[in-house]
Amino acid sequence: MERFKMLIDGEAVDSAFGRGAHIINPATGETIAEVALGSPSEAELALEAASRAFPGWARADPRVRGALLRRGADIVRENIEEIARLLTMEQGKPLRYARREVAGSADALDFYAEEGARIFGEAVPSSSRRSRSLVIRQPLGVAAVISPWNYPVDLLAWKVAPALAAGCTVVAKPSSHAPLAATRFVMAVAGAGLPPGVINLVHGSGQEVGGALVESPISRKVSFTGETDTGKEIMAKAAKTIKRLSLELGGSSPFIVCEDADIEEAAEACVQRAFSNMGQICISVNRIYVQEAVSEEFASELVKRTERLRIGNGLDPNVDLGPIFSEAQREKTEAHIADAREKGARVLWGGRRPEGDEYSRGFFFMPTVLDRMDPTMRMMREETFGPVAPMMSFSTDEEALKLANDSRYGLAAYVFTGDMTRGLWLAERLEAGSVGVNTTSPIVFGAPFGGWKESGLGRERSRSALYEYMETKHIRIDLGEEI
Repeated sequence: MERFKMLIDGEAVDSAFGRGAHIINPATGETIAEVALGSPSEAELALEAASRAFPGWARADPRVRGALLRRGADIVRENIEEIARLLTMEQGKPLRYARREVAGSADALDFYAEEGARIFGEAVPSSSRRSRSLVIRQPLGVAAVISPWNYPVDLLAWKVAPALAAGCTVVAKPSSHAPLAATRFVMAVAGAGLPPGVINLVHGSGQEVGGALVESPISRKVSFTGETDTGKEIMAKAAKTIKRLSLELGGSSPFIVCEDADIEEAAEACVQRAFSNMGQICISVNRIYVQEAVSEEFASELVKRTERLRIGNGLDPNVDLGPIFSEAQREKTEAHIADAREKGARVLWGGRRPEGDEYSRGFFFMPTVLDRMDPTMRMMREETFGPVAPMMSFSTDEEALKLANDSRYGLAAYVFTGDMTRGLWLAERLEAGSVGVNTTSPIVFGAPFGGWKESGLGRERSRSALYEYMETKHIRIDLGEEI
């Protein structure tokens, strides 16, 4: 069985204490690999290596950094099948979606390789003819980046690529539950010829290793994707040294269907965004609000499409949905469904574990459609992070808006309507960082991504992400004479 090591100062490193953990395939329950578990001491060694490498990397020509990132992207693409297969086996998603995720991580490297060469400053008009003011941007320093298990490669790339392009050095900590594909990704980037210490990787628990990365005075930037409560803990720890933070946290995305929408198109989009990756997406559809006049028609179309979804091992090319990631996530989904049913909701489809020997060893669950929901139910207040599509009706746009915004989260929202004026009116008033009108794909590289309210701080993707890893400096020059 392969043992996945850490990367510190350009060297593959095992745990100093010999600690390790088994990684389980959620579709079969089988152990697929072992990972070396680090400790705060390895985290500190990685931070020290990144600190030593920082001055040289920060001073490097951005075009040189970009060339290395592009080479890293090429290496990732050369190994896409191996990385994607590891991703499916450790996380559960179907292989075709794993390939798409790994390809997206290479695209992120290419995007920031180009953007890194376009970090421009400003010349500020001076009040005196004998002085000039320049505004420049410089890399922050060592960045600690902590990524989750649901998109372990793609979401890590969203952090690593802009950090390196901006001139920061990096210590990455992937999820301790799904670290294999992320480790291969980091090794591929390092293999492009980056100087030792520019990119490092440590494994371990969030409390031990993640905490050490956040609390160390060496790290000047922390980027984290995960649960809101964990993000709050990171904020508290980072406050001790006033670190720059990027936090992409929980979501509870509303999906509004107006009576003038194309109902079949809306139902198809809803199925895709509610059940893709078994609903384990921060921008998954969590709350569906359908105008009364079309609620029955929409429910019928949604169930019809949900019935067609095929469940199974993600390595099977014929499946649409793999297992839920863990037993804990499956039990949370079941608890939310039970709470909804006790309070009057009706299960239109699913709501249980599938039957059959092929499902007996994995964490499988049927995609579930519910109606007669109300705002008091846990599923409408909390992030389920499971394959559920809960519906309730509304009468007016104002009511839909009030229901949609009645959440501590504000990551993404969706509106389906045949009237673009109506769609824009709703989109401008929805309290979310990204809004899709007649689409559930609001994320593109050129646009910033991040949350409002308790869904996070800062922005990823787009040029905005580069500036999250940079400080702004004003330089005023006294020329000694007027010119």
